Amino acid sequence: MDHTVTLEINGISVTVPAGATILHAAKSANVKIPTLCYHPDLKAWAACGICVVRNANSPKLLRACCTEVAPGMKITTHDADLVKIRRTVLELILSTHPNDCLQCPRSGRCELQKIAADFGIRENPYEARVEPLPQDTSTPSIVLNPEKCIKCGRCALVCQEMQGVWALEFIGRGEKTRIAPAADCTLAESPCIQCGQCSAHCPVGAIYEKDETAKAWDALKNPDLHCVVQIAPAVRVAIGEAFGLPPGTLMTGETYTALRRLGFKAVFDTNFSADVTIMEEGSEFVQRFVHGKGTLPLITSCCPAWTDYMEKYAADFIENFSSCKSPQQMLSALAKSYYAEKMGLDPKKIFMVSVMPCTAKKYEIGRSENMRSTGQQDTDVVLTTRELGYMLKAAGIDFVNLPKSDPDNILGDYSGAGTIFGVTGGVMEAALRTAYHLVTQEELADVRFEAVRGMVGVKEAVIDIKGTPVRIAVAHQMGNVEQVLKALREDRQAGRKPRYDFVEVMACRGGCISGGGQPLGATDEVRLARTRGIYADDERSTRRCSHQNPYVQQLYTEYLGKPLSKKAHQLLHNHYKPRKVYAK
Repeated sequence: MDHTVTLEINGISVTVPAGATILHAAKSANVKIPTLCYHPDLKAWAACGICVVRNANSPKLLRACCTEVAPGMKITTHDADLVKIRRTVLELILSTHPNDCLQCPRSGRCELQKIAADFGIRENPYEARVEPLPQDTSTPSIVLNPEKCIKCGRCALVCQEMQGVWALEFIGRGEKTRIAPAADCTLAESPCIQCGQCSAHCPVGAIYEKDETAKAWDALKNPDLHCVVQIAPAVRVAIGEAFGLPPGTLMTGETYTALRRLGFKAVFDTNFSADVTIMEEGSEFVQRFVHGKGTLPLITSCCPAWTDYMEKYAADFIENFSSCKSPQQMLSALAKSYYAEKMGLDPKKIFMVSVMPCTAKKYEIGRSENMRSTGQQDTDVVLTTRELGYMLKAAGIDFVNLPKSDPDNILGDYSGAGTIFGVTGGVMEAALRTAYHLVTQEELADVRFEAVRGMVGVKEAVIDIKGTPVRIAVAHQMGNVEQVLKALREDRQAGRKPRYDFVEVMACRGGCISGGGQPLGATDEVRLARTRGIYADDERSTRRCSHQNPYVQQLYTEYLGKPLSKKAHQLLHNHYKPRKVYAK
């Protein structure tokens, strides 16, 4: 059976795998066909019509994004008629789109703006018909601006098919069609879990993160506040993209320096609290797995979008979910307790800014009273990686050429295990490195757990801890997580022992490296590059396991006592409750 197809693209003979689309065949001939609704993460559904091409063997125009190649095709991708058709489609889209590009959060990174520039559109022959529609600012994480929607459908496909949440859908008919939450409620009332994948996949400025840079600037200029900051693992391998560096470029030391130049009094690293998370969570797993104190499997995640999903859709797994807070919330609590005490500071004067790859982190900081474990809100402001990029540019910081510096080590030094939290499988791998030590009192000779790495949606493995098998699963992207939950429910219904002992879940594809607040344009190629950067940070670390971090050891000696102590539970642990899918 022949698994390849040979055809012509603009007179160039190309051979591609059977089942490939004309769009992919054109790429192999170094021909770029314009697209707007297409994204490699999503199934092509030919919504915009920009990618039409001509086949000499047929009178019909074909949409390149979803038409499979066939032997003997003679495809023309560009001629005067095709350019005119594409230009007309663009002009029609622009006639229903606001022209306030300079005020748009996507200006300079807007796919519609770029393609209009490519086609040299300077005037529009069609009358402007922009429908006045209100913005939805009901959530603390993302803003929905339906006036800017071009009806490409990417956000709905992401929400429904990748994430399985179904918070967004098409409403109305004809020119009145728009994207909105189901039943035309607000995002806050909808099943939305605020993961931000809709904003990450939107080609224009119809969905974007709620900008809180003004709050950060105001705090930095307030002389009564002691402003501190933390950066998440995935930020360091993506922030360089805002300054033209390739995805995955590790910019840890430069980021510390940049944050000090912005005016922060102390620079911490969320990787440190990731190490603390492992001490707490590893101990929790040992209690459940070795001593039978608690329900198996233990489900671990540092993802607030998953937490929201669990409380809405999977409340039957609340007993399985680790009570550990996310590293963000742990570090903020420690900054306003342990750090404040050591430095002689009033916790009420400490202003914690958290730089995260995730829009849901904006929601997390106020999700429950557990986020006020120090007597005030533990995290004051969350900025996405994109927002940090805006601030650095506004401050005139030559980020690429900055010297490296170190974090404030009281809450900054980290192990390799702490940094791999940024990728799918990383939390599991970090936990296994320390769980092995907690169970055996020995150190691993090889700390790499290849079975939990990679982009497979659900990874399963059996890990041997000195003769004891531990059955694990790692799932990323909410649609894949639901598969794992379904399997565990089947075990329950059949009265079987659960098929897994330990499960890691992440809401976003690839984990935090492609969270909803990361630089735009994430594809699997970009995700893999960022992932390589994270693992490179792990490999170069002198300490690869969380329990080996001397500052974590000092924290327990001086302040917390031991993992799962009363003080640790007060500051570092959560409680969960079922929530309604549709809020009232």
